[in-house]
Amino acid sequence: MLTGDYTPLLPALKRMKIKQFVLEYATPRAGDIEVVGKALSDHELGLGVVNPRTDAVESVDTIIAGAEKALEFYQPGKLFLNTDCGFGCFASRSVNVEQVAFKKLCAMVEAAKILRRRHG
Repeated sequence: MLTGDYTPLLPALKRMKIKQFVLEYATPRAGDIEVVGKALSDHELGLGVVNPRTDAVESVDTIIAGAEKALEFYQPGKLFLNTDCGFGCFASRSVNVEQVAFKKLCAMVEAAKILRRRHG
């Protein structure tokens, strides 16, 4: 279940009586957003757009591109930018150093500002 897209999970996800899914999409293993978008576009989506496990800071353009793809399936008011997992996954240590996490969050904020201007 740790490799491949979300297809095997769709039956369980569809049965859940929840408003929002928060899914990882910053890594290629998640597959294409189309799989979830076609099946769950009536829900809100917390779209993972940065990988907290890497030191490379995702560009604003990369984050926007991922969100734009998701917007093919989700209304702007139902899409939220998130990190994959989080920056503090382990009790004894953070996944990434503070400076890198800060830069990744800044890129997410800038992408969100641009997307809001484009899509209201």
